[in-house]
This record gives sequence, C-alpha cells and structure tokens, in this order.
Amino acid sequence: MGVIGEKLNADFVISTGDNFYNDGLSGDNDTAFFKASFTEIYTADSLQKPWYIVLGNHDYTGDALAQQSAAIRDVDSRWTSVNKSFIVEASDMVEFFLVDTSPFVLKYWNESKFDWRNVAPRDTYIGNLLKDLEDALAESKATWKIVVGHHPISSGCEHGNTTELRENLLPLIKAHGVDMYLNGHDHCLQRISSIDSPVEFVTSGGGSKAWAGKFKATTDKMEFLYDGQGFLSMHLTAAEANLVFYDVDGAVLHSWGLTKSAAAARIVS
Repeated sequence: MGVIGEKLNADFVISTGDNFYNDGLSGDNDTAFFKASFTEIYTADSLQKPWYIVLGNHDYTGDALAQQSAAIRDVDSRWTSVNKSFIVEASDMVEFFLVDTSPFVLKYWNESKFDWRNVAPRDTYIGNLLKDLEDALAESKATWKIVVGHHPISSGCEHGNTTELRENLLPLIKAHGVDMYLNGHDHCLQRISSIDSPVEFVTSGGGSKAWAGKFKATTDKMEFLYDGQGFLSMHLTAAEANLVFYDVDGAVLHSWGLTKSAAAARIVS
C-alpha cells in the first residue's frame, strides 16, 4: 500500500470497517492495541494522510463509541472517524457518503455483545440515517457520488448479499445517481455490475483474513473476484474513474474505468 500510495500521491485512505479484530477497541484508553493495529502497521510516508473510517460488525462488539473519540484521534491524527455516518467532500468533483451499516443487520440485534449505545431503538436510527442520506444525495452537486459501508449490497463471496441493505439502502442509491457502492465485510476483492442500473458494487475486504474458499450467488453481474488479500486504489477526474485491485505485493490483479460522458460505459483491462 505504501509503494502504490507513493506512486499515486494518494490524498487519503478509506477503511471499510472491521478495523480492530476481533472485538473492536475496549475503550478510548485502548491505545496500545490501537497503535499495534494501526499506527505501527501503516508506517509508509505515503500513508500519513487522513484515513476516513466506517465501523464494521467486529468494531461494534467492542466499545463502538471509542473509535469516534478525541482521545483516539490524539494518538494518531490520521484517524478520521468523526461520526458513524458522515460525508467526505473530497472536492467539488466527488463526495463519499460513509454509512453505518451494522445496525441494519437484524441478526446482530439478537446478540448481547453488540454495543448499541446511541443507536437503539433500531428503527428510529435507521430511519434518521436513511433520511439524512437521501437529503445529502439529493443536494449533492458532485460529479461522482460514492457510498461507502461495511456490509455488501451485492456479493459473490462468503457472506453474500445483505438483504436489509438491498431492501433499504439500494433504492436510494439507484434513485440518486450513485456511481459506486464500496464495502468490506467479505474478505475478498470483487467488482460487480448492477443488472438494472449503472451502479458498481466494489468489495475491498482483503486487509486481513482471506482465502475462505466460500462463495454465494448474486443476481448481479460478477466482473471480477479474488478470494485473497489485497487492496484497491481509485483515481478520479471530472471525466473518468480509474480503479485497480492489487495483491499484497502490489501486483495488479484487475483494473477498470468508468466514464461520466457515458455513465453506463465500462472499460475493462
């Protein structure tokens, strides 16, 4: 990541969640674990940029509020988790809408280990989140609109599609011209094209455990799948988006482009 970040002169990094295994941070005083899992790992000069963070389900089984705390940001100023859902206005050209997806998943609410402080009751929280997201998407003038969450909407890897997101989040994404939905959760790299809209579903979940060898069917079109570790880069201009999946050694696994002059056009190499 450091080598590729230097080549691209990366402006920032996005984490798609499950930032600390197996049970998040124990509190905002869990600084030794934070340093061991983040500060002392991402040491390259090119990665000393803002990191924008969403939470995953494993983060919710610890202290789910700790990662937004000022005490953690004081340990490493790169760590930017200002809220569980927030917008990154990278420029007039692109906005990233970071969405807290764990509360959508019904089965988690039957497990006592999840930290639902400031979230419960579920229906109210999700209703407010979706309303805020819909308003923000409708108001956005950005050329590129990219929604980021932890859980996949469409996936051919182990966890598969997230039913609650397909029912609640996907209609907003389609209605408001979102170009990409970027997620983690499934420990693989994959690119999927929607069968009935221009939306691309992109999974970059190869930062830790991988090689599960377990797959599920999705009704959308699978363009690429790598059941292993790696990461994604994204370079955006007003006219084009160029995306690349890399393995852990920085070798290119798959690259593709999207254009704004013809929103549905896809360039694959």
